[in-house]
Amino acid sequence: MAEAKIDKGPRDDRWYLSIMSPNTKGAKFAWLDPTSIYINGAAFHDLLDDLQADLGDLGVDVVAGLDAMGFVLGSALAARLGVGLLPIRKAGKLCVDTDLVSFTNYSGRTQGMEMRLPAFQPGTRVLLVDQWVETGGTMEGAIRLVERQQGIVAGIAAIAIEENERTAGFRREYRCAAAVMPGSKWQRECNAQTLKSFADYQPEMAFPYRD
Repeated sequence: MAEAKIDKGPRDDRWYLSIMSPNTKGAKFAWLDPTSIYINGAAFHDLLDDLQADLGDLGVDVVAGLDAMGFVLGSALAARLGVGLLPIRKAGKLCVDTDLVSFTNYSGRTQGMEMRLPAFQPGTRVLLVDQWVETGGTMEGAIRLVERQQGIVAGIAAIAIEENERTAGFRREYRCAAAVMPGSKWQRECNAQTLKSFADYQPEMAFPYRD
């Protein structure tokens, strides 16, 4: 089925970022909702194309998707890369033996996160995927889980990685791929946690096209 006809703009401008939704529910929620990208097929596939190109020939054995929206992006990237998906879940969700870490999430709350034990052989190359990396606390917890099982964090992928001391460390140590490119206008707006595109946002911008 064809998709909605929307102005993509320049291909290198990551046009699909402009259809992300602002938060309309208040401070207890994330400041934006990127899932409108997933709804629109053209946007979703262009996002995956860009992430796959930026990852290059990384040599990944498995993709680990972080609970919960990292499951969506992680599954799609795993399919593109021809590897499996390892869910890293919030504590108390897995019915098998697990390893557990505690971390502080973007809202400042302490949470537990767990991964099946064992999940892979030592030396397995793991691509960690989350929808968005804000403070980096959740991603840091996932890194600890992978490395405690002697896995190798091959890289990190997300729609956006906001810039702070912790995420700068990720970029120094791991291959990082994000639709929001460092140095771009999108990166500056994400760091400020507001997008200029919010002023013109309409939900219909992301609707799948129907004949």
